[in-house]
Amino acid sequence: MKTRPTDASVDDFIAAVEDPRRRADAAAMCALMAEATGEPAVMWGSSIVGFGHTDGPTGDWPLIGFSPRKANLVLYVAGFPGREDLVAKLGKVKTGVGCIYVNRLDQLDGAVLRDLCDQSVGAMRARHPG
Repeated sequence: MKTRPTDASVDDFIAAVEDPRRRADAAAMCALMAEATGEPAVMWGSSIVGFGHTDGPTGDWPLIGFSPRKANLVLYVAGFPGREDLVAKLGKVKTGVGCIYVNRLDQLDGAVLRDLCDQSVGAMRARHPG
């Protein structure tokens, strides 16, 4: 895989996000995911902020992560039983195979978002212990 952990500064990366709302959303997601994992934020490649790591079948990948893109904030959360139900309660989002695309965090239910992150981390740790 080409996306690997780097030594780049997460704080510098978030500070360089041009759009003020996206920058604030990225900072909020960084805090939430750090709390959900108990892991420090690490840059994965040039644009993904990840927390922890797994040694899955396709190689190393963060337990959970996000990327503040121009169009939206992309959340990388694992699949688990009940994920779709939580996503449906989350608010205005679009979904991909392993991603959730968010326009604005203030349009989401914060408690549901936290539950989604917690359950995603638990599912990844159960699937890839150690």
